[in-house]
Amino acid sequence: MHKLIRRRQPDGAAVAPVDTLHPLLARVYSGRGIATPEELNLALDQLLPPAGLLRVDGAARLLADALAADRRILVVGDFDADGATSTALAVTSLREFGATQVDFLVPNRFEYGYGLTPEIVALAAQRCPELIITVDNGISSLDGVAAAREAGIATLITDHHLAGRELPAADVIVNPNQPGCDFASKNLAGVGVIFYIMLALRAELRSRGWFDSRPEVNLGRYLDLVALGTVADVVPLDRNNRILVAAGLARIRAGQARPGIHALLDVASRRHQSVVASDLGFAVGPRINAAGRLDDMSIGIACLLSEDAGEAAELAGRLQQLNQDRRVIEQGMQDEALQILAKLNLAEQERPPVAMTLYQGGWHQGVIGILASRIKDRLHRPVIAFADGDPGQIKGSARSIPGIHIRDILDAVATRHPGLITKFGGHAMAAGMSLPREAYDDFAAAFVEEVERHAEDVELQAVIESDGELSEQDFQLEVATALRYAGPWGQHFPEPVFDGRFNIVSQRLVGEKHLKLVLSLPGSRQILDAIAFNVDLDIWPDQSVEEVEIAYRLDVNEFRGRQSVQLVVEHLVPVL
Repeated sequence: MHKLIRRRQPDGAAVAPVDTLHPLLARVYSGRGIATPEELNLALDQLLPPAGLLRVDGAARLLADALAADRRILVVGDFDADGATSTALAVTSLREFGATQVDFLVPNRFEYGYGLTPEIVALAAQRCPELIITVDNGISSLDGVAAAREAGIATLITDHHLAGRELPAADVIVNPNQPGCDFASKNLAGVGVIFYIMLALRAELRSRGWFDSRPEVNLGRYLDLVALGTVADVVPLDRNNRILVAAGLARIRAGQARPGIHALLDVASRRHQSVVASDLGFAVGPRINAAGRLDDMSIGIACLLSEDAGEAAELAGRLQQLNQDRRVIEQGMQDEALQILAKLNLAEQERPPVAMTLYQGGWHQGVIGILASRIKDRLHRPVIAFADGDPGQIKGSARSIPGIHIRDILDAVATRHPGLITKFGGHAMAAGMSLPREAYDDFAAAFVEEVERHAEDVELQAVIESDGELSEQDFQLEVATALRYAGPWGQHFPEPVFDGRFNIVSQRLVGEKHLKLVLSLPGSRQILDAIAFNVDLDIWPDQSVEEVEIAYRLDVNEFRGRQSVQLVVEHLVPVL
């Protein structure tokens, strides 16, 4: 799909004096709404205080009482990278605080589905816990919490997902997105929520004299986990999240990350000394997620919990293989999905559908979310991919575009068509659901109809937001390095992208589907290396094209110890 390149308009004033901030960085920050130097201060003392989280004090008391009584604690996590980091943080920090009976349980997504279900409570009950802590899930687990209460098990729900019309009857719920919570950052990931609870627990234990006879816990040691889970879950990087991520990245670069994160960086061929947020999001996170998608997230959690470098390397190797297997499965599913789309002749339709649903019974449940994301990126439409689930049921994973709140869409469909959806949950941009197999056609029609109601003011053409052109003097290693480390960049605080026209000096394929380019600036002798990943092989390479318009990131390429400027091409079209 052709993408529209739109240049950002600065939202703020000058950020800092010229002599302390590169003018290009000042322009980039201004385009992201940064108006004062204070907003760029990412020191940990700038974090929002835990007291702003509704009922965090109650969670701290509940946990402190459990520690004092040496109660059996079971952490119930989710099967993605946020859930894995949240689980690892909860288990290790509680043990460091003094818990002697703390363990974890992560539901197998294929057997139990998502959240604290009654079936998971029954499984958990076999371990005789006195307290269940959910991390990155639980806000919709009404029946599961009721089952735990009936079994005499206390529950602490820690989550960040949107709450439904009714909250579970847990002993305590901590979630910045629950009704009545005025916490200034609604964007905490699950791992951020449990980190904040541990901050509050430490304060509560201080007040009780808990550390009079034992070392005080340094929670800064867990910021590598917080950074990884926050970036991997693609939550908006508001200032508070950027503070958390920046601190975690600093620990990793300093060689202070836990062995599992080091090992995962190694198998992904990333140097910890130069790690940035995108390395966590595109290299480490997917390898952990592969465990939850194809096998058992316990492998990922075990890797993060490991304190032995050799054991961590072995577990990271298993995760690497799972990720390679996932890629093969995903490619096969994507090929099938593109065949389905080809039969629809969308390009020939005067007005293509505003949303898309795809279903193949043989698709892998754990990979349909990635498939939906890939097709969403191709069509710039909300997409739901379905696969067979429980007997008589199909499971769907949805991905959306800006302006279409996918969970609200599903809620509206469920309200207008009672019984059509068995269950659902999620965020603005991603959601999951189950429905009867025979209801697929009716759901597909209702889904498109509901998106139509909300799409009137939504841009249905993909747009690349550009920070404008670069001058010839900007293509320098020091500028590329400054941009690389000026983030952390991520969701709602995007990495700088620039645009311009360039002459093609040479072009060739590398790695089967990546286009390696040598470019020159018009009217200049300056030569620039560039690479465009996963190009359309029906179009590129094309030796007849002499000039291109591109959107690109100015990046630092490291090869055999040598650093050089490289343009990472996000979009390219021939200039005819």
